[in-house]
Amino acid sequence: MAQPAISVNDLHYSYGDTLAVDGISFDVAEGEVIGFLGPNGAGKSTVVKMLTGQLTPQKGSASLLGMDIVKERKRVQQEIGIAFETTNLYEQMSAVENLDLFAKLYKVPNFDAMGLLEKVGLGGREKEHVASYSKGMKQRLMMARALVSDPKMLFLDEPTDGLDPVSTETIHALIRAATQNGTTVFLTTHDMVEADKLSDRVAFLNQGKIVALDTPARLKLSFGMRALKVEIELPDGGTEARELSLDLDQTAQDVFDLFKNERILTVHSEEATLEDIFFDITGRGLQG
Repeated sequence: MAQPAISVNDLHYSYGDTLAVDGISFDVAEGEVIGFLGPNGAGKSTVVKMLTGQLTPQKGSASLLGMDIVKERKRVQQEIGIAFETTNLYEQMSAVENLDLFAKLYKVPNFDAMGLLEKVGLGGREKEHVASYSKGMKQRLMMARALVSDPKMLFLDEPTDGLDPVSTETIHALIRAATQNGTTVFLTTHDMVEADKLSDRVAFLNQGKIVALDTPARLKLSFGMRALKVEIELPDGGTEARELSLDLDQTAQDVFDLFKNERILTVHSEEATLEDIFFDITGRGLQG
């Protein structure tokens, strides 16, 4: 069996008397996108900081690409790319200068800053000071910077928060391209549509514990309820919306009776969202 790209065993971290990460364990395969989902204060950022060498675990162990995150911290950091929600670019420098600087820090030979900027949709704006960039442009530059060293692993924290659809799709395309080349992606986001769209598996984190970990599809089948949304025309010309569960023994008969006895205007299926499932499991919302 192939070695996991990320292996976490009984990881703990506390801030004073507050237990932020409470004995979590999980593995992530090479080239997999793992979505880490949870409300503010659930422990997501603390997990990321431990895995990227910004915090030292107080108990437990973890390895990235077969390297211990504590004993081999510097080696680990050479192999990962990081893009956090809060940009920390050098705003009085141009995009090219920002990337060239990081290429020198990572000792990347024959670095092609322009090629990378074209890839993230910033070609033609490469010589402008970053201070003049929009939020979406800065976030795309953060993604470019995370890709400077052609990392084997990416840590992305809310990579598309508040961005326009074009910038969002650009970043999604970059994530897909990276995973096709074998890069493992650790994604934290509040955007459940984004998590569902990009993640091979998602972990629900609540009060420092992983309360569910599986593919989005299996989570929906295990915890969600499927429904049929139907709009019918009433005898007086008005309309009425009805909902039929698709998970009951009498579903087939209910659907047959509805189509036999009513004038159907529209019909579509609906499944539970990841937000719905998280609330069902924990009793709290992902934004809370």
